[in-house]
Amino acid sequence: MNLQESGQMYLETIYILSRKSSTVRAIDVGEYMGYSKPSVSRAMGLLKQAGYVTADEAGFLTLTDAGREIASKIYERHTVLQNLLMRLGVDEETASADACRMEHVISDQSFQAIRRHVEK
Repeated sequence: MNLQESGQMYLETIYILSRKSSTVRAIDVGEYMGYSKPSVSRAMGLLKQAGYVTADEAGFLTLTDAGREIASKIYERHTVLQNLLMRLGVDEETASADACRMEHVISDQSFQAIRRHVEK
């Protein structure tokens, strides 16, 4: 399934929050992203239907293997691109915002070339 940018952002947010805490709730996602409860609820429903997220009876969210794969890919892109921009002299806030936009549109080939260059 081809996931839109907004879905990728939700998955990345759950991934980031789950690295900081063993439990992630929809309210945590909304607070982190600055989105309303209804918006988050709708998105979580779609991500559950698509098989990217599960929620237990207490409402705690967990990424499925497919969700985790997408989220970790987006997170890696964000991190590498942000670090590259900062090394080029861009301030952290701007680098993060630009990396957030770039991470969703850059091709795998271009990203891999950037990552290889950064790792040198």
